[in-house]
This record gives sequence, C-alpha cells and structure tokens, in this order.
Amino acid sequence: MRALRLGAAGDWPCCTSPARAARETAAIVAPAAAVVDALADQDAGRWRGQELAAIAPDALGAWLAAPERGPPEGESLDAVRARAGVWLDRCARGDTPRLLAVTHAAVIRGALAHVLGIAPAATLAIDVAPLSLAVLSFSGRWRVQELRRGGADSSP
Repeated sequence: MRALRLGAAGDWPCCTSPARAARETAAIVAPAAAVVDALADQDAGRWRGQELAAIAPDALGAWLAAPERGPPEGESLDAVRARAGVWLDRCARGDTPRLLAVTHAAVIRGALAHVLGIAPAATLAIDVAPLSLAVLSFSGRWRVQELRRGGADSSP
C-alpha cells in the first residue's frame, strides 16, 4: 500500500487506537501493535454514530463556534490534548526511543497542540487526512519534525 510506506518507521514498535479501523490499519504495518486507550478518538458523546446532517444545526453551530467545549456529553479538544499529552510525555520518559502510533485526526491534533504549546482549537486549521503521518521527537523538549498528508495519492 503506497500510502503506508513508512521507511525506517515500519520497523518501530507500534501502538494503535482501540478503534477497529485503526487496528486494521496498524495490522498492515505491525501485526503485533499494542492497543493503547489514550489513542482513542475524541468521544463524540450524544453525536456518536450520527451523520453530520442529523445533528441539530444550532447545536452544530455552537460547537463550531467554540469547538474546545466538545459535543454534548462528549470530550472537549482540551481533554483530547491532555490525554495525548500525558501519553506523549509518558513515552518520552520510557525506554523506547521510537514508536509508531496509529490514531485519529483529533488525537494527532491534540498531540500537536501539546508539542507546540498552542490551544487545541488552533489545530483545527491543520488538515489531518486519513493515513497522514506526523513525526514528533523528544530531546529535552518536543519538536514537530514532519507532517505528511495521507491518502491514496500521497507519496512518502
């Protein structure tokens, strides 16, 4: 699969979100990927499983105006950032210098917000397509080394 050519990253230990789609994607590059709850997608609360068109326009408008609050009974972007940040910092203290994580756009944005020290809502300006790649490194402080758009037409 061209979009999943990872070079050296294909040999790194892999962890994945518990979501079926993420586990199936991870299995392509790392059949023994560990499932990590911290990599789960943003909890959509009462909107879980609904089509966008089925959500009340005023509720959707309120969330779009202040996405950091999260959907009704769901998880805020701040909570996703906190969860991703705790996981990243735990990884930085661990003994695995490199790790491949298969996760969701909201978690990638949360990780970027943590690494860059910006408000999670600001990361909505970053397009995170399916199969995108974000390379982060830690050497006393976090750095974004690379952001690569995913998709079938992407080249590594």
